Amino acid sequence: MSVTTAADAAYLIAALLFIRALAGLSKHETARAGNFFGIAGMAVALIATVVLAADERINTLGVALLVAAVIAGALIGLHRARVVEMTGMPELIALFHSFVGLAAVLVGWDGYLSVERMPFGHEAFTFRAVGTYGIHHAEVFIGVFIGAVTFTGSIIAFLKLSARIKSAPLMLPARNWLNLGALAVFAGLTTWFIVSPQLALLIVVTVLALALGLHLVASIGGGDMPVVVSMLNSYSGWAAAASGFLLNNDLLIVTGALVGSSGAYLSYIMCQAMNRSFLSVIAGGFGLEAPTSGERDYGEHREVTAEETAELLREAQSVIITPGYGMAVAQAQHGVAELTAKLRERGVQVRFGIHPVAGRLPGHMNVLLAEAKVPYDIVLEMDEINDDFPDTDVVLVIGANDTVNPAAMDDPTSPIAGMPVLHVWEAKQVIIFKRSMASGYAGVQNPLFFRENSAMLFGDAKARVEDLLRAL
Repeated sequence: MSVTTAADAAYLIAALLFIRALAGLSKHETARAGNFFGIAGMAVALIATVVLAADERINTLGVALLVAAVIAGALIGLHRARVVEMTGMPELIALFHSFVGLAAVLVGWDGYLSVERMPFGHEAFTFRAVGTYGIHHAEVFIGVFIGAVTFTGSIIAFLKLSARIKSAPLMLPARNWLNLGALAVFAGLTTWFIVSPQLALLIVVTVLALALGLHLVASIGGGDMPVVVSMLNSYSGWAAAASGFLLNNDLLIVTGALVGSSGAYLSYIMCQAMNRSFLSVIAGGFGLEAPTSGERDYGEHREVTAEETAELLREAQSVIITPGYGMAVAQAQHGVAELTAKLRERGVQVRFGIHPVAGRLPGHMNVLLAEAKVPYDIVLEMDEINDDFPDTDVVLVIGANDTVNPAAMDDPTSPIAGMPVLHVWEAKQVIIFKRSMASGYAGVQNPLFFRENSAMLFGDAKARVEDLLRAL
């Protein structure tokens, strides 16, 4: 068996392992096994690539550089995995997406410089029929475009999620027309490049795509950033698939298609949950900034102590906990798990209500609660628990804000108007764990804080939960 044949077989095995990884990650019980399948698939793919390169494609120096790059990347990845907090995962993932986009741009440019400019002097052209030469032009152009959009879009998402820039949407005049115009120009340039490939056209489309990626994500408000992370995940997959076509690598094509399609489907599910248009998400068109109700006078809020909250919980028969990003920041999930166990020992029915975009990453809260060993059968999605709030004695809102904001239903001028939220205000008593009265990530005031059946328990969520446990 030749090395090339063995490498192709290894790529097939890696692709199957990646598919198995996705299947495993779809269920809480098999998620750990899914991770191991993914790790195994990537290890097989990397080893096969290095062996194949050493056998026939590049010289000894090239192989040494390739191995050095793999080792350097592994060390950086291990370091980041060890030091990153769960609260830093969204921006880290966005940053990873930018690397995929940049890689696709570099592969596209290499495809042009090594083939288009020297079509009869490069080995890569020998396996391409002259009739398919135009297809290669399209692969180069489309791959560079998708990669550049992913690169700058992911950088902006990273900056927003890490609070290095404001999360408010960038509202340029006629911004939707700017996006549509950029796509129309791209379509025209693609046709031109296929007919007559030129370096100037590749430069133009690279700059155009970089600007479009920046504008697409900058136009999206902070409340919708979880969907943006999922959308960029899909973009990075298609960028990888485009690189696979350019490199004639079936594994990249399969893996890119898996990531691209699963990311797109997740984005679609989240858009449905948020009452957003999927097409407008792809076009970066749902960061509309409407007049907000932030300056309205809602009256005075009411404060409560941990001891008073404990008294409410002692008398309660049913409790629902709705966590948010604040719980992740405070790392309060273990205290919340202990509180849950203590209440259940007292015969209190305790459940969790998880909004589809709670936190800043799809599944953020689910991962935190699973890490703290909260029984998964009491962790319910928004649609499963929303009808139960009227029959609930006490709701504990721990670090959530926009996902429990009644303005989404009551205020048509709100930037989050129309977004489905958890109906926590329908419960008999609502206790909101919060550091201050500041607005949430979307920059919208929450009328829930001022309702008669709501009370604020101020301070660090972890410390307040510990106070609550002592009071119980």
